[in-house]
Amino acid sequence: MTDNLFWYGCNMTRHAEIIRLGQKMLQAVGVEAAPTGGPGACCGSPKESTPRIAEGMANRTMAKFRDSGAGRVITWCPSCHMNLDDFMGQSQEQGFDSRHLSEALWERREALAPLLSRQVPARFMVDRHIGFQDRSPVNDIIPALLEMVPGAAHVDHPLRGASYMCFGLANVPGALPDHLRATLDAVRESGADTLITIFHSCHREMVGLERDHGVRVLNWVHLLAEGLGWDYEDEYKAWRNSADPLAAIGPERVAAAGEAAVRKLVVPELARPRSV
Repeated sequence: MTDNLFWYGCNMTRHAEIIRLGQKMLQAVGVEAAPTGGPGACCGSPKESTPRIAEGMANRTMAKFRDSGAGRVITWCPSCHMNLDDFMGQSQEQGFDSRHLSEALWERREALAPLLSRQVPARFMVDRHIGFQDRSPVNDIIPALLEMVPGAAHVDHPLRGASYMCFGLANVPGALPDHLRATLDAVRESGADTLITIFHSCHREMVGLERDHGVRVLNWVHLLAEGLGWDYEDEYKAWRNSADPLAAIGPERVAAAGEAAVRKLVVPELARPRSV
């Protein structure tokens, strides 16, 4: 039995280092949280077009949460966080509360502060969206957390993206490129040298700006890790900004996954145009 679960959802293959860093941060501030995720702990959102399947996946995950005896589920993925209330919690009794990872760290900020010992000179702007704020005050908490990093200064800008993350813009013609252009303009207007992403879908879109537009792109967890003096490698960013994604991934990994599958499922995403 555990008091907390760290639920990282099923979409972890692109950004495993963020999940590992998040788990390590919880441990560092004294929050023991058993990691839970993968295909067997899905919120059901990938199958929303087939409600019966989605419901079965969600019910299975809720049963795992209840069986664990945890009093709190700490979320990483925004879709999981929203579905926990909107979908999963409507058909199954919850019996626990939930917090986003940033909230769990903010609650323990007095324990976090003395651990942030490395200077990280950065003028950062956060890519903020309007659609998640009523679930969790991430738009306020994350800049406040990052301002605790020595040398880091938050530069605010009134820009707020539509939807709750960039993924929500992808199916609206022109909406995502418009947001990327507006974000670049906001970075320049604010004088920021670092663009901070909150959610993983935004990170996948924004890292492509780093190569051609002279702005460093980090997830908020990355900047906290740098302040803690922890090493990490954002491989997805390296792959996305490589002239040759297959070479960046490396022959051993390509062979292990199957070259045909990598060329069909991975390379098209990595090779998308970076210009906006």
